[in-house]
Amino acid sequence: MSGHSKWSTIKHKKAAKDAKKGKIFTKLIKEITVAARMGGGDINANPRLRTAVLTARSNSMPSDNIDRAIKKGTGDLEGVTYEEIQYEGYGPGGAAIIAQVLTDNKNRTVSEIRRLFTKHGGNLGETGCVSWMFDKKGLIAIEKAQVDEDRLMSIVLDAGAEDVRDEDELFEVVTSPEDFAAVKDRLDQEKIAAASAQVTLVPKNSVDVDAKHVEQILKLTEELEDHDDVQSVSANFNIPTELMEKAS
Repeated sequence: MSGHSKWSTIKHKKAAKDAKKGKIFTKLIKEITVAARMGGGDINANPRLRTAVLTARSNSMPSDNIDRAIKKGTGDLEGVTYEEIQYEGYGPGGAAIIAQVLTDNKNRTVSEIRRLFTKHGGNLGETGCVSWMFDKKGLIAIEKAQVDEDRLMSIVLDAGAEDVRDEDELFEVVTSPEDFAAVKDRLDQEKIAAASAQVTLVPKNSVDVDAKHVEQILKLTEELEDHDDVQSVSANFNIPTELMEKAS
């Protein structure tokens, strides 16, 4: 996909900026709380919680914040009960978009998500309308200045990664959800810092966005990600590099 900016690459760069602003903490605390509520507070016995805590630590979240979030999930501290919902739809130009949400008010959230889709030329669809186009994967972004590609491949493939992709200024390490923690641990042991790391939905195929829809789809995905109840956004679009540079 040379000459294109993939959604995953755009997302990695945005995640790095959000981490610097501390904006990601609120979303991570919600995920830790829900993971602990659903599977218990032991990270060794709760894979989802382990992944959430690993992601929080990689974003420099203080241990006290992590511990409080776990205790709110297990009921040791008072906390809000969140409902987990996946909203699916189409953006301008026909790209598939999924927003994964944790909310304490479903009616408010669905109304606001629908408004964002409509505002930017998209349509919120029914559950399942686009999820078949995605696979759940671990994605770890490594800045190229961090490590040589051959060394990186040797390290992560030995730890259980599925692939290493060359994505512009980044290497993108792809894992199964089950092997994500082991691969991230191995990178930490090798002192290779991740620009971003998460288990997310990865598109099986991609859609190229034409010039008239670039600004709309970037605004839609950005506003979805900025919504307080949205944990993550996945999409299957590519943007030609020259159009991406103009939009930036």
